[in-house]
Amino acid sequence: MAAGQKSNTPLVVQASRALDQMKYEVAQELGIQTPSDGYWGTMTTRDTGSIGGHMTRKLVAFGEQMLAGRQ
Repeated sequence: MAAGQKSNTPLVVQASRALDQMKYEVAQELGIQTPSDGYWGTMTTRDTGSIGGHMTRKLVAFGEQMLAGRQ
C-alpha cells in the first residue's frame, strides 16, 4: 500500500458514527472510564482491547442473526 493511504476508511459515514457510539456503550457496559476529551491514546491496551473485542463479538452476533433471518 502506498504511503498516506488509509485502508480502514468507512464506506458509509453513518457506520462510522454508529461504531463510535457503540464503542462508548461497550466501555460503559464493561465499567471502563471513557476519556472526557475523546482522546483514547492514554488508555491502557488491555482496556481498549477488551472494548474492541466485545464490539467484535456483538457485531458478529448481529451478523449471524441477520443471516439466520434471511434463510
